[in-house]
Amino acid sequence: MVHTPVHASWLNQVEIYFSVVQRKVVSPNDFPDLAQVGDRLRAFEDRYNARAQPFQGKFTTSDLDDLLAKLDQHTADHPEESSAAKAA
Repeated sequence: MVHTPVHASWLNQVEIYFSVVQRKVVSPNDFPDLAQVGDRLRAFEDRYNARAQPFQGKFTTSDLDDLLAKLDQHTADHPEESSAAKAA
């Protein structure tokens, strides 16, 4: 199992999408009525989905193993800094 980075969580992806919508669709807020807001949002959604491509992650299980080994080595070299030592 590979844990995805924090910035890849579904909640952060939703926040990123809505920030794009805010910057590119509803700013400036110059709509005469709600129907035009809906039309622009639907047009943006169609264009955004047509251009979307899957994300190709490059963080492999080998990378995770290497990272965990480095963390274990650091913890062994500096036991006073480890969270286990602080909790005790």
